[in-house]
Amino acid sequence: MRKFRLLALLIPIVLCGCATPRSVTNSEYYPGGNNGRGGDNALYKGELSEFDVLGIDQGKEITEQDITAASSDRKERLSLRKGESLLLIQSGAMIPEQEMTENMGKYFSVNVFTGVPGQGKKADASYAKALRLAAAKAGIDKILVYWGMLETETKDLATKNVSWVPIVGLAIPDQTQVIRIRLKIALVDVKSGQWDIFVPKVFEDTAYRASLDRDHSDQQQVAQLRSRVYRAAVESIIARFLR
Repeated sequence: MRKFRLLALLIPIVLCGCATPRSVTNSEYYPGGNNGRGGDNALYKGELSEFDVLGIDQGKEITEQDITAASSDRKERLSLRKGESLLLIQSGAMIPEQEMTENMGKYFSVNVFTGVPGQGKKADASYAKALRLAAAKAGIDKILVYWGMLETETKDLATKNVSWVPIVGLAIPDQTQVIRIRLKIALVDVKSGQWDIFVPKVFEDTAYRASLDRDHSDQQQVAQLRSRVYRAAVESIIARFLR
């Protein structure tokens, strides 16, 4: 009993740490050489870029006249109406995650669309126009795209050095893992191409992990935090755009 009390006192002691980014779309735990980055997901083909979504042609030479014209064409701030049809896209995913779709569905008529980037395609304005055309043909006025980044930091505890019976060592928490999720959200008007982009509140969570259940613990922590983040993101969308 005294040993376990001592262990509890040692748990908060940090010996070392490392930070690892991964996409929310490709968030599977992958230990070893990949150091906790996203797993071997054959369906994951990378992320859309802002240039893909917002219709900014990187290959075109931009003139001062272009900037002046864009400034003079600015309209009033983008807004959404409750019940409005919306094309929802998660960058990198075939379809948006169910939690995000369900939360958005409480306020809007949600239509889903792929966020998998085209292979061998350079980012230019044509992709954004294709998205707007697809939405227009469905009678949808707005496109909402979101990106998600997981930032993971693990820190070894003093119990990392425990060398009792091997199975005991596997079952004792020897790391803390801090996960932070950052979302970026873009709203695009189908007819005009006008857009607005913002980053909602960032959430993080801390958990103790043992060698025996690194994978399960990681995915459980990600799932719980992602639920909080999606609910809060929808609240931020409502606060920013609903009129």
